[in-house]
Parts: sequence; C-alpha cells; structure tokens
Amino acid sequence: MRKDYKENIKLALDTLRQHKLRSFLTMLGVIAGVMTIIAVASIIVGLNRNITQEIQAFGTNTVFFSRIGSGIRFHGLTKEERLRKHLTYEDAVAIKESCPSVKNVAPSIFPFENDRDDQIFSARYKNTEVNGIDFRGTVPEFISVYSNAVMKEGRFFTEAENEHRFEVVVIGEDIAATFFPHEDPLGKEIIVQNHAFRVIGVFERAKGFSGGNEDRRVAIPRLTFHKIYPEAKEYGIRVEAYPGKVPQAIDEARDVLRRRRKVPFRKPDDFSYITSDQLIEQFHQITGAVALALVVISSIGLLVGGIGVMNIMLVSVTERTREIGVRKAIGARRRDVVQQFLVEAMTLTGAGGIVGIVLGWVISVLIRTLAPSLPTSVPLWAFVTGFLVSVSVGLFFGMWPAVKAARLDPVVALRYE
Repeated sequence: MRKDYKENIKLALDTLRQHKLRSFLTMLGVIAGVMTIIAVASIIVGLNRNITQEIQAFGTNTVFFSRIGSGIRFHGLTKEERLRKHLTYEDAVAIKESCPSVKNVAPSIFPFENDRDDQIFSARYKNTEVNGIDFRGTVPEFISVYSNAVMKEGRFFTEAENEHRFEVVVIGEDIAATFFPHEDPLGKEIIVQNHAFRVIGVFERAKGFSGGNEDRRVAIPRLTFHKIYPEAKEYGIRVEAYPGKVPQAIDEARDVLRRRRKVPFRKPDDFSYITSDQLIEQFHQITGAVALALVVISSIGLLVGGIGVMNIMLVSVTERTREIGVRKAIGARRRDVVQQFLVEAMTLTGAGGIVGIVLGWVISVLIRTLAPSLPTSVPLWAFVTGFLVSVSVGLFFGMWPAVKAARLDPVVALRYE
C-alpha cells in the first residue's frame, strides 16, 4: 500500500513537470487562498500578542473605574452616560479606606471630558513639539499601582511635591528621546499646554509599546494639576487588588461608589469599570471577527482553485482514457484508479499550498520589516492549517474526476481515440 502511494505521488509529480504552465495556472487560486490565510494569521497573532502585552503592562491585578466606559466602544454615549456625575478624589480615598481586598489606589485627573475625543494635548521643548500626549495629574501611588510605571531615569514625584504643588513632571521614554536625544533630560524645563515644568524623571518604555504606539506619558502632581486646571473634573481611578482578589475588590469598590453616589438598590451602576482581562477579551473578539471575514474572503480563492483543479482533472481523465483502460485490463481495481487521481489532485493543490505558505511568510516578514508598528508572527498552526486546507481542496474537488475515471468501462476505454 505504501509503495502504491509512493508510485502515485511520483506519477503526480511527473505530471506537474510535464505541464508546468497548466499546473501553475490551476494552482493560482489555492496559492492566493493559502497565502491570505498565512498573512492574516500572522497579523492577527502579532497584534493580539502585542496588545495583550501592552494591556497587561497596566497590571493584571488592577481595575480601572471611570465615569463612562473605558473599553472598546462601537456606538456613541447615551444620554444617561452624558449626565453621570464625575468620579472624585474622595471616591478614591473611600475605596482605599473601606475595601479590605484593595491593596492600593491611584486616582488620575485629566484635562478633558472623557466623552470628548476632539482634544489633543502637546508638549514642547525649544523648537520640538510632541502632540497626542497622555497628560494627567496623579498621586505618588501611581508608580506602584501601574506595573508599566517603571523609572528609567530620575524619580517619581513625592507627596511633599504634590502637597506644595511643585511644577515637576515625569515623561515617557519616547518624549525624552525626542526632546533630549543627546543630553540629560533631568532638570530641563519643558512646556506642557503652555505651562513650564521641570523634568525629574523618565518612564521606561513598557514591553507592549512599539512602533507607532509610542510612550507619550506625561504625569504631574495631582494638586499641581488642580492649580493649573481648576475647572478639571474628569477623574479615573485605578484600583490594585491583592493577588487573587480582583473579583472581591470589584464588588467592594462598586459597593462604596454606589453608596457615595446614592444609586438606588434596583438601579444599575452610574459608572463603569474594566479589568485587563476584559479589555483583552474585547480586543480578541474584534480581531477574531476580522480574521473570520478575511478567511471567508480567502476561501473564494480556494473555491476558484478547487474548481480549476476539478476541470483540469476531468481533462486529464479524458486525455488518459486509454491509459485507464490498460490499467483496468491488467487488473487495476476501481479503488486503485480513484487513489491514483486523488493523489494527483492532492499533490497539485498541496504544491500550491506550499507555495502559498512561503509567499504568506514572506509577506509577514515584509510587513514586520517595513511597518514595525504592525507586528506580525506566523504561528506553527497557520503553516499546518494552510497545508491541510490546500490538500483538502484537492481531495474534495478531485473526487468526482477520480470516480469518473474509476467507472470507465475498460473495453470502451481501450477503443478511445
């Protein structure tokens, strides 16, 4: 049996060599379909890995509370969301003091309303400007609650600097690299939203930050922020739970906020919260839907390729009618003929699959090289899936020509001109 398969594969490869152009044109649909599967898989897997690292960098034991949702949204705000009261610094203090499962709390205040997305903030040093900064006022606990708040240079501000409203700032690594490529940033004065601040520290770029997603964090003391922006009210509260107690911390913090905000027992929360795991799950759902849509599109190429394979195999059956008659006359069984033509069809599409896999991998490497902000990574399962899909196309679409060949009457086949 193994010898028969080897012989059939050898015959199939000989057929490919004898009809190179015809075989290549037949494989084009399969090549395109498999190539798309590999390329899409590499982009989706790379994005998922990168985004997961970035989100987890905020802390796996943390929960972020805000006035309105901070997750991925597909619609605008409702009227009820727009009318919600702001969270306050006192809310954060109450959570820390009243929740036994909460290890620490880091409230941050922002210079905008989080139901608006038309505000862009900037920082400047001499003639160099960086737009789209992540600007906030926060507390010294920020450095312990946020796992990605690691100092590369200098230090974070102290409670004394917060209480005395010192105009000091800690900036992200990419901002420091832009402003101070050849000098020490510590002690330098930068302009943030038309206010001067002295740089006392530089955040280390978190593991998840890459390419276009730069580290543009700019943090100043909370009370300094209030001095500059007395009208600002938009607080977000990141709560750090003790290991293994995130659900309990969420329940305790929700209870505190509902009581402080006087939410009736049967009414839903008038605030939102999200964990790192929930945000990662939301992103995976989106990339999964995109991947499914692109795979459906790539299946069109596989369908076209499969139809091409079936047509070519039907032509091959017609061309080799006398050969089939001879084989059956000297004792070949129906299943031997079926096996021969199926192996030939599967070899044809399998070869196309291998070419598609190689091209998909090349595309993945090119994307990773030319666009570092779009990471790609081809998983082993994508290679295996691409090859199995291509072989399955040959098996499915080669079945009818193989059965037709096996059903030929040997006497009629031998008379065929």
